[in-house]
Amino acid sequence: MFRPLSIFIGARYTRAKRRNRFVSFISMTSMIGLALGVLAMIVVLSVMNGFQREMSSRILGMVPHATIVGVNPIDDWQPVAAAAMKNPEVTAAVPFTEMEGMLSYKGTMQPIQVSGVDPALEGQVSIVAKHIVQGRLDALKPGEFGVVVGEITARRFRLNVGDKITLIVPEVSTAPGGITPRMQRLNVVGVFKVGAELDGSMALIHVADAAQMQHWQPNQVQSVRLAVKDLYAAPKVSSDIAGSLGSAYRADDWTHTQGSLFSAMKMEKTMIGLLLLMIVAVAAFNIIATLIMVVNDKGADIAILRTIGATPRQIMAIFMVQGTVIGIVGTLIGGVLGVIAALNVSELVGWVERVSGQHIFSSDVYFVSNLPSELQAGDVLLICSAGFVLSFLATVYPAWRAAKIEPAHALRYS
Repeated sequence: MFRPLSIFIGARYTRAKRRNRFVSFISMTSMIGLALGVLAMIVVLSVMNGFQREMSSRILGMVPHATIVGVNPIDDWQPVAAAAMKNPEVTAAVPFTEMEGMLSYKGTMQPIQVSGVDPALEGQVSIVAKHIVQGRLDALKPGEFGVVVGEITARRFRLNVGDKITLIVPEVSTAPGGITPRMQRLNVVGVFKVGAELDGSMALIHVADAAQMQHWQPNQVQSVRLAVKDLYAAPKVSSDIAGSLGSAYRADDWTHTQGSLFSAMKMEKTMIGLLLLMIVAVAAFNIIATLIMVVNDKGADIAILRTIGATPRQIMAIFMVQGTVIGIVGTLIGGVLGVIAALNVSELVGWVERVSGQHIFSSDVYFVSNLPSELQAGDVLLICSAGFVLSFLATVYPAWRAAKIEPAHALRYS
């Protein structure tokens, strides 16, 4: 089979056992370094994707994807929900009221965000029912002023189901200050744990109790909470629905409350990816040292090829082929090992924990009890492409230097 001279000789140089064992060793270390760099990038970015997925599912499974808020309390939320459900992106619409206040228990206080929910419908838009660790969500009954608190709040106050706690909310009044505190005694009927900061900043009460605390009618609510198929479409979906309902309604969505967190996570992934890319770049540019040594070792061969008619371009191509082969093999090995490691990193960490008897990710300390990983084909393609490009660029200078060797000079000192 016909093969171009440059590819034939470059591939032969790659396979051949060189007289200079040190050059061969440097070539191997360059390949191994590139493989390790690619492997590290794939595993780290997959783990970061896993953490982002876990945080998204937990936090955005608790906070509203979007809400249709009434300028005044909504007397009948069902027509608003029916209008929202006409949008194909909306999967559920339930009543919702939100308040901010302070929890007080035996002289200890903390700020809290209280959500008024309908326990029978909350499972359509929230994951809280799946994460109750004490009590029950359906224990929230209208008029009984029950509350479900997060695990961090319960641990901070040492609360158990059946304990009484005081909720303090601001109330507009005609007093000189304009605002007076309103206190409401609540009965703890449940504790949830989703493994996020919401365990210490959120509490749930019945939507009818929230209306009573706001001096509304029992059937009045602040807003209608929506669950949408595409989280990133929530701003547009909610604004479209609010616009169709008129000026008495406005839209709100998760990007206003949690957007900064996910922007920070995205920036963190980008910065760590760039730092790890430096490792790949160092390994790729080790190919420069390897090829320079090969060029010096093959000076006589280059001179002979030039004398029998090889052009400088062909000489340059020979060493570019050799360096590119090193880069491709190293990148492919790192890519394959990285994919295997990323798919099995959770099991590997679990095995280490079982063997060592130590919990690396304790649920008492971290939001997750295992090491999550989510392999994305786009990340693998981007990393391998970067490895290919960097290894190719690393061949240019040594190959150009080989093409500039004068045959007479090389043969004289060989």
